[in-house]
Amino acid sequence: MSRIGKKPVPVPQGVDVKIQNQSVEVKGKLGILKCEFRPEVEIHRDGEALLLTVKSHERKAVAVWGLSRSLLSNMVKGVSEGFTKVLEIQGVGYRAAVTGNLIQLSLGYSHPVELKLPEGVTAKVEKNTVITFSGIDKQRLGQICAEVRELRPPEPYKGKGIRYVGEYVLRKEGKKK
Repeated sequence: MSRIGKKPVPVPQGVDVKIQNQSVEVKGKLGILKCEFRPEVEIHRDGEALLLTVKSHERKAVAVWGLSRSLLSNMVKGVSEGFTKVLEIQGVGYRAAVTGNLIQLSLGYSHPVELKLPEGVTAKVEKNTVITFSGIDKQRLGQICAEVRELRPPEPYKGKGIRYVGEYVLRKEGKKK
């Protein structure tokens, strides 16, 4: 049995959920999200909550049960509240700027790095070193943050690079004489 899959997904006021076979469309004040779920999981509405059940208790079905519940919960939260992730840039001369849907990063390379934002994700730069990403799709948001962080991950000796706010970087001691 899945502990996560058994929990109901609460549907807040102002969120509309349409279920057709294995396709679910969630509409809220911030936008619309659609997702196609696996056939092992059944989704039905019970008052102000969504319940997920499995057709059989095979290993694959139970594994997909918890995943489906998490995806559905993220969809409902995304269209009602949205998600944000914050990255900070540390290093002398490292900075960022946003123009339209393009992020320009100066990360110590011989050229500035430009990255296009995916549809549904917005970015804003504060103090040239703090980038705040926001959007309704948690998966897309996490992917673009991971791609930006991958351009210059934090290094363990000086701590320079791009990191999530609050991320702890294990520092190493340099050479000894």
